[in-house]
Amino acid sequence: MRRRWAPTALAALAIAIAAPFASAASGPVATPADGRSGKAVVESVCLNCHRAGLLGAPRINDAPAWRQRAAKGLSELTSSAMEGLRQMPDHGGDASLTELELGRAITYMVNQSGGNWVEPATPGTLAKARPGEAIVNARCASCHATGIGGAPKIGDTAAWAGRAREGLGELTMSAIRGHGGMPSRGGLASASDAELRAAITYMFNPAAVSAQAGAPAGSKSKKPVAPMGAYQRTVAGMDINLGVVSSAQLEKFPANSPERKMHGGIPKGSDQHHLSVTVLNHNDGTAIANATVKVNVDEPGLSRITKQLAPVVIGVPFYGGYVPLADNVKYRISVEVLAPGATTPAVAQFDYRNN
Repeated sequence: MRRRWAPTALAALAIAIAAPFASAASGPVATPADGRSGKAVVESVCLNCHRAGLLGAPRINDAPAWRQRAAKGLSELTSSAMEGLRQMPDHGGDASLTELELGRAITYMVNQSGGNWVEPATPGTLAKARPGEAIVNARCASCHATGIGGAPKIGDTAAWAGRAREGLGELTMSAIRGHGGMPSRGGLASASDAELRAAITYMFNPAAVSAQAGAPAGSKSKKPVAPMGAYQRTVAGMDINLGVVSSAQLEKFPANSPERKMHGGIPKGSDQHHLSVTVLNHNDGTAIANATVKVNVDEPGLSRITKQLAPVVIGVPFYGGYVPLADNVKYRISVEVLAPGATTPAVAQFDYRNN
């Protein structure tokens, strides 16, 4: 389903958001304010293709296929259904379907395939491109305003900087997948990837975001404010985010999770670490795919490991690979990114110590 399927998992963001949902078996359903329910739309329109997977349509009950699509958020999926994608005509072939009814149908199919979404009751639930502050006020503030469950407080730059070490892309994917007591997308299923990224940026520094939003028209500064942790660099118009995760941490993921299956599986050896590099356009935060990404891992004056990272998509595009890193050694990690159409790679350098 179209539009941008746009930033990697593997980050840890300990947030607890209370969001009581019904069981995923039937899927929580809100009382429709108008129009048909998701089940009614699916049974009358969508089953023609989604029951058997005709023309590449994801089959209802195919959890992996729907999980990949659900990572994009309800608003993105609904926009795709409205416009049509590949063999699917606009509005799923029924021009009478409203955007709200399509959103409900998508929610129903997600829930029948292992999801736990709430069917939208009003068109406002499907709003596009909501600013970060709106997303925070709608859901995130319930915990981040006071720090419930250890959630970093809004505006506490020190607390957020520690979490931003692995980059904004890592934080966003953590919010998308859920972590600890925080459900997927913070319990706000309609939030798109871009909206979650904007919400995290706002919580990191609300004053800076507000100032930017209030800048006069024509202002030269169009760059989004982002958590600039020790593992994020901006080079040649790109935000290059480096994440480092040990094999032991990855082994804590479920056995069938895509994180454990990357690159053929987790290699043996307690010193093995996965490097993930997310490359974003600095102006609009979109992921840059089809780049060539290489890392040089130096123990200054002693050794160098050079590795070309493989493209990976787990919700969003990134680049990754395993390298051995010893304990209590300070490394210099250089990331070289050759973007599509570029003749010279951009280089971002990071100092990393494996404690």
